[in-house]
Amino acid sequence: MFAFAAFLVSCTSLGEKSELNPVLTIEGGQIQGVPSDAEGVIVYKGVPFAEPPVGDLRWKRPQPVMAWEGVKVADKFSDAAMQRTRNPQDGQYGTEFHFLSDDPHYSEDCLYLNVWVPEKAPGHPEKKLPVAMWVHGGAYLGGWGFETEMDGDAWAQRDVILVTINYRLGIFGFYNHPELSAEDPDHVSGNYGLLDQIAALKWVKNNIAQFGGDPENITIFGQSAGGASIRNLCSSPMSKGLISKAIVQSGGGLGEFISTGEGKLQTEFDQVGVELMGHMGFKSLAEMRAASAQDVYDAYGRAPRGVGGMLSPHVDGIVLDKSFDQATYDKSLADVPYMLGYTGDDMMDLSQPILKFAAVRDSLSSKPTYCYLFDRKLPSDGRPSLQGSFHSSELWFVFHTLGRSWRPFTEADFKLSDEMVDAWTNFAKYGNPNGKTGNAWAPATKANPVIYEFKIKE
Repeated sequence: MFAFAAFLVSCTSLGEKSELNPVLTIEGGQIQGVPSDAEGVIVYKGVPFAEPPVGDLRWKRPQPVMAWEGVKVADKFSDAAMQRTRNPQDGQYGTEFHFLSDDPHYSEDCLYLNVWVPEKAPGHPEKKLPVAMWVHGGAYLGGWGFETEMDGDAWAQRDVILVTINYRLGIFGFYNHPELSAEDPDHVSGNYGLLDQIAALKWVKNNIAQFGGDPENITIFGQSAGGASIRNLCSSPMSKGLISKAIVQSGGGLGEFISTGEGKLQTEFDQVGVELMGHMGFKSLAEMRAASAQDVYDAYGRAPRGVGGMLSPHVDGIVLDKSFDQATYDKSLADVPYMLGYTGDDMMDLSQPILKFAAVRDSLSSKPTYCYLFDRKLPSDGRPSLQGSFHSSELWFVFHTLGRSWRPFTEADFKLSDEMVDAWTNFAKYGNPNGKTGNAWAPATKANPVIYEFKIKE
């Protein structure tokens, strides 16, 4: 049974403030949220934005949600996409950063999103609140939209609707094969995870008014592979007209960060998929589709490292018709305000790539580009852990979830987090992180290559 069947198909009483939590009608049917732990916020967990990509839909474009009966009470997060189980002793996926008690359940049935809304907004399209859609990172191999450090309460309390999404990862999200390309109407394959992100963005455009959101004011933002995903969404012809503003966190600027394989033919990507199939021990695509999701995932894990390259989005001429760099220079990139940044101890110094992007945009567009550096060295309680302002360390601050971390954050950290949430939500509202009147954070230009610093102020 698919995960969304776990919704309670009934119009359940949700407490004294039920009049602030009406039943909404969205694509697929009727839905009702639940009060968040934060005052004045309604959350909708595990909302399906596409049919489960299982069975014959494995390695197919996301399909529209089928209608359900009754009222779905959206009170549980969905399964996360298939990926490696996080190990507490693993420096990349372990509890030293996320402080996870348990992994979520992993499944192919993962195409769900979550929505945090001010309690007076649902059922009132006239509210036209700004909307932000978050794309998680994880090297296109891991992560989910409801990780411990990701939450929309602080955003909703600032009158910005936050949406977080899941998308297919790894072998299920980015596998190329000639037979898959042959059965596709445009004769391409491999960008399924990116197509999921686009489907989620279109869902937001088509449905968010029911939650009190403005479908004409959608900010997209993400970190690491999520930041690279934002670059892809701003480049894709399939996202035209859907994006109002964009934030790229540790996802690069101009210059390759995570390559999209520009210049290669689809047939070259497909041939890599043929080679990978052989190393996985499968003889045909039909055999791969007939196998369980766990068997396919395990087979991929046994393949020699490096075979198949990095499973990630690529330029295929349809979903992505050019790289982010090319789209920037030829002015086909989404012409919106941008915010780009990185952390002090990031995987690489991204100052020059983001300032180069700002300079080029300054010469080609009237829309501003804001650049930042997050340089708070996170405190440790003495246990072995990631140190400094490492890659991903800003997420606790951007979502104001420091209270969920085991690190001994100080009052100054919570103040810094408030400053950052204010800046991010102001950008979603106005395209300016300062708000309507402030000017402390100036946009970066060719003449003024400024990077605003977020750190504890002594």
